[in-house]
Amino acid sequence: MRLGDWLDERLGHRALVRWFLDEPVPGGARWSYVFGSVLVFLLVVQAVTGVLLASFYAPSTTDAWASVAYLQQQVPLGWLVRGLHSTGASAMVVVACLHLLQVTLWGAYRKPREVNWWIGLVMMASLFAFALTGYLLPWDQKGYSATQVATSILGAIPLLGPWLKNVLQGGSEYGNLTLTHFYALHVLVLPAVLIALTLIHLALFRKHGVTPGWSADREKSDPFWPRQLVRDFAAMTLALFLMFVTVVRGHGVSLEAPADPASSYDARPEWYFYPLFQLLKLFPGRLEVVAALGAPLVAAGLLFLLPFYDRAPTTRPTQRKLAVGSVVLLLFCAAALGAAGYWSDAHNPNYQKSRVRAEKSSQRALKLAEAGVPPTGGLSIEENDPLARGRKLYQERCAGCHLYQGEGERRAPDLDGWSSRAWLRAFLKAPEDERFFGKTKVRGMKPVKAEGPDLEALVEWIWSQGGGSFDAQAAARGKELFEMSGCDQCHEADGKSGADGPPNLGGRATRDWLHELLADPSDPRFFDGKNQMPKFRGKLSDADLDALAALLRAEREK
Repeated sequence: MRLGDWLDERLGHRALVRWFLDEPVPGGARWSYVFGSVLVFLLVVQAVTGVLLASFYAPSTTDAWASVAYLQQQVPLGWLVRGLHSTGASAMVVVACLHLLQVTLWGAYRKPREVNWWIGLVMMASLFAFALTGYLLPWDQKGYSATQVATSILGAIPLLGPWLKNVLQGGSEYGNLTLTHFYALHVLVLPAVLIALTLIHLALFRKHGVTPGWSADREKSDPFWPRQLVRDFAAMTLALFLMFVTVVRGHGVSLEAPADPASSYDARPEWYFYPLFQLLKLFPGRLEVVAALGAPLVAAGLLFLLPFYDRAPTTRPTQRKLAVGSVVLLLFCAAALGAAGYWSDAHNPNYQKSRVRAEKSSQRALKLAEAGVPPTGGLSIEENDPLARGRKLYQERCAGCHLYQGEGERRAPDLDGWSSRAWLRAFLKAPEDERFFGKTKVRGMKPVKAEGPDLEALVEWIWSQGGGSFDAQAAARGKELFEMSGCDQCHEADGKSGADGPPNLGGRATRDWLHELLADPSDPRFFDGKNQMPKFRGKLSDADLDALAALLRAEREK
């Protein structure tokens, strides 16, 4: 007995294969029938990539971000797996909407297929539930902030809202139980629900068969194999190829900085939630909750009742204008709201600035994570950055007057590249430019006349006062020019005394000089009576002053 016969006698697999491949396709094979098969294929892709992701993921607030960062940056092709999983979610929403439109145009929700239509709607809702629960799992700023908005809306539901929010969060605040609850929903509950619904959906589909198009020859029928199956496989291959190209071009998907409950973050949802996000902007105050809950309920009700108010004698779309038009209008409104949201954000300078800050924060966090994430969690990643304390102090104490990395106000000298050779060169040629002292009381310094090698020599001498390696010959020539040009009539260079035109340039930009400048900028060695900068002695510790000094020293080296 051959092996195939032996297995078939025990498993009966040949009858199952024939049942699957010999399915009749009324009207013949069509490309419009591929959407359901593509959705099943994408579900398999999500399952495979999801298992791979779960193999590296740690569902705790201290380890979640670190595990995702490790997967994305250090696991071979981890960025590709995560990218395919994230892009697969978007692909499923796109194909589900196309399938919804195809079913509507073909009238495949009509008697006796109403139950299968309703099951399909529940399956579509589960896709959005997947997206919502998966959003939080990286425990980064984007997912954390956006999910908080969603649970806040849930909590605003009368009567049951606060209870539902409390159960989902695992308490009154976001924490470890919130993450584990979302993780359990995402990897256990929702997959079980979706798989069960898919099997029922397919069984009912086989029971009632394919709904042929209104123009199809209903007398004609092809078996599923080979013509329709070939089309299905071609569509699956195209979907996977497009996902792969999208992920490779973007080198995966972004991972924002670790979630920080104390920080302000301008959250935005994924594109498929943008229509609802944009709609909420049109309903301020308490009406926002009405829109957030009412719009999905109206849309769901419209789709649910579709089989009841479509009473046309034929499936031809032109004779089902109300049914087809309502679904097309619903999809059009969603697309228009989403496009309006993206357009609004693209022309919102404050949001664009926040995105720049978020990108920089994300890149810095991922770079620091390469050295390892402390056991205390992703928020402690800044411990790997010796300048992190200085940046935080800048935000708290200096951003009101100084511009740095695109943030802050320009009321005093810019801190980007502060006292680097390029900064000094530009300063000497235009000291009263708004980048330097143009908006302060420290006025009166004339641009230096030196050009070419003489200017470079003068810059080198000033830069050498802060220590580090420098061109000794150029610095010596610069000192001569400093004295010959009469600069010493205003500026001392001994690092001790004051003069008619401060500051004293001796030891300029050394750590000690910076420490004392920050502690008391009104000291005669610095800006004396022209000072407008607050004194930080007594307000900041010596360690904090040293942290700010280190930040400025780092800018000097650029």
